[in-house]
Amino acid sequence: MEIDGTQQQSAAPLLVEEATQEFVAICAESEPYDDEQPSYVPAEIVKPWCSNDASALYHCYLIQMKPNFCYDIPVNDIVLGMRSELDCDIANMTFDLEVGRGSISVNFKKAAEIHLSSEHVLQCRRFQITIFRILLDHELPNLGKVLERLCLGQNLGIESIDYLLLPAARMHQRPSIIDWECVTSVSFRCEENSEYHVDCSPPKNCSGVLHTKNGMVCTCRIQNSLVYTPHTGLLYCITGLLDDLNGNSLLRPRGRRARSYKTHYEEKHGIELRFDQQLLLKGKHIFKVQNYLKSCRLHAERDSCHTSVELPPELCSIVMSPLSVSNLYSFSFVPSIMHRLESLLLAVNLKRMVLDRCTENVTIPTIKVLEAITTKHCKENLHLESLEALGDSFLKYAASQQLFKTYQNDDEGDLTVKREKIISNDALCKFGCNRKLPGFIRNECFDPKSWIIPGDYSGGSFLNEELPFNERNIYIRGRRKVKSKRVADVVEALIGAFLSTGGEIAAIYFMNWVGIKVDLVHIPYERHFHVQPEKLIDVRHLESLLNNYSFRHPHLLLEALTHRSYMLPQIPGCYERLEFLGDAVLDYVITVYLYNKYPGMSPGVLTDMRSASVNNNCYALSAVKRRLHEHILAPDNVHSNIANTVNNFERLSMESTFGWESETSFSEVLADIIESLAGAIFVDSEYDKNAVFQSIRPLLEPLVSPETMPLNPVKEFHDYCQKMQYIMKKPVKSIQNGVATRTIEVEANGVVKYTYTSTASNNDTAKRLACKEFLRLSKGN
Repeated sequence: MEIDGTQQQSAAPLLVEEATQEFVAICAESEPYDDEQPSYVPAEIVKPWCSNDASALYHCYLIQMKPNFCYDIPVNDIVLGMRSELDCDIANMTFDLEVGRGSISVNFKKAAEIHLSSEHVLQCRRFQITIFRILLDHELPNLGKVLERLCLGQNLGIESIDYLLLPAARMHQRPSIIDWECVTSVSFRCEENSEYHVDCSPPKNCSGVLHTKNGMVCTCRIQNSLVYTPHTGLLYCITGLLDDLNGNSLLRPRGRRARSYKTHYEEKHGIELRFDQQLLLKGKHIFKVQNYLKSCRLHAERDSCHTSVELPPELCSIVMSPLSVSNLYSFSFVPSIMHRLESLLLAVNLKRMVLDRCTENVTIPTIKVLEAITTKHCKENLHLESLEALGDSFLKYAASQQLFKTYQNDDEGDLTVKREKIISNDALCKFGCNRKLPGFIRNECFDPKSWIIPGDYSGGSFLNEELPFNERNIYIRGRRKVKSKRVADVVEALIGAFLSTGGEIAAIYFMNWVGIKVDLVHIPYERHFHVQPEKLIDVRHLESLLNNYSFRHPHLLLEALTHRSYMLPQIPGCYERLEFLGDAVLDYVITVYLYNKYPGMSPGVLTDMRSASVNNNCYALSAVKRRLHEHILAPDNVHSNIANTVNNFERLSMESTFGWESETSFSEVLADIIESLAGAIFVDSEYDKNAVFQSIRPLLEPLVSPETMPLNPVKEFHDYCQKMQYIMKKPVKSIQNGVATRTIEVEANGVVKYTYTSTASNNDTAKRLACKEFLRLSKGN
């Protein structure tokens, strides 16, 4: 995204009155906001299935996983079968899963289109329901009831989550991309596997068949299987036979006497091993399914699957065979992968909803839409904060310039009121709700236990159809709480997403779609001055301070330096209107600069850098450093207040302009002048934002960087208390005789750990001083 002077072309500017009237109408007609909002499910994964259908077409994709760490269990590919073809930027997506040992790179690859009979579909569903129920529940008793519901739901043609997740065939098993032998493992029958297979190679000291709970089974069928031990109620992956251990071998538990396995089972479980000469099985505990989309998994978690157990075959009931431990391991990552895919499909639906009737050439990557609808509560490696900061700055800029040019006789106060009706959180929430945005918002950390297994008709998986959007369907899966502020944040983040990838035209298109009627057409600014600016201000010197910007209309420079209490008959206006406009323009151009300058920064850093760069203290310091206060047209009492600020400033370091370091307050006039000069250049240059940035930037140097960014002490105070699990009591504040007092109190384990009271000329400075002192004492201890 570039800052330039190119403006959107339009036959005539849109009146902001329309936006204001529309907002008022929405408020009047709409009920109060209800934070119980629907959770949408993309239509692409919801299909009715009836067993009477002869066959169904599935678009198959390979889910390829590449671990970036060493582990003794390999990861296998998974086949995803979809009834609908995936959008191209989803079909080729790549992302990482964060596991305790490192990361796993995941990418999707289009593989084939296949027709499956109703019998094959039922078989596939039985497989995936079985393997996911086992991985998620770690128990067997309820599985039969779930599979019964599968047959019932399929016969009734009930709408459900419908896609297939199947083991991929290895190269030597091709041409089929699906490992059908593994799929049929759920239908394991002892009588079909009780004979010794010619190609089976059992270990020495072992016969070709073993006695199990199921009966006699060939060793090759139990070596890669999933078994259930009724005496413990646990499930295990069998990875092989222990060729040196049988029931009579000694078990040496740590800190206990040695005894044989046979004696152990008699004493602990009351079970007599009848086939104590059989080799024991090597088993692993079932893998734990976790949320592998969570960012910052800093340490390797204890993995019970690393430890092996020895199991007598006769105590094992085979649930699935053949099923390798690597397949079971691979499927443990699938719920997280599919949650990301479902989220991307939601983003695709939202993108299509917005662009269905777009006549402009607007394109936006699906991943950007997903970023814009994902809040920090999801705890993933992408969320909306950076896009929200970008969108917030553009929204404020677009609304401000629209109001400035449309209402040329309104003062700054009236313009601010009108802007608030457009960009406030309440207004944005109303606009978002009017376009059904809350249902798309991802506001909760993914819980694998709540993931709906495709084809599983058990409780909670039934879906209701929502009203169509532009002739498209969406489905609802329950309701959840979404605060109105979250809806407003998402509206701003979506503006940022369209802006960052499609430019200002795309952002304006989205804003108009959501109900915020603005354009970027330049309209001449009408002002009639009856005095030569050069008689009241040093135009040439001021232009030199502004990076040699040459004003076409110097009267704008005069207006930008005129305080409201100094207005003369020949000066028709003070700086406040230009300040209103320049505040928004500066915020926007600095935010865009930081966003483009540091593209790899983590979400949230942009917000902190923007706060450090765009604040009154920063602007006031910059004005004093360049001695702009000497050029302000204002009465003596205003200059006296400014002089106090200048005297305080001389005690501060000259190296920084960020403002957080200061322990004093500044005259607001000084900050206003920086903003009004930005507004004057913007209007004089016919809305050239780049001219504003290049002219004002030297005043603000050095600009903030990730290395030099000072933390706002108030934010640092809150972050520190949260980290240390301190309780922040409600601050006590008061103002007497023009002096603000602020007291902060922090508790730890029910004991007051810290109390501090600070005084300053205003509340903000008093709060900042109290927080700085707390941090100084805390870090000193």
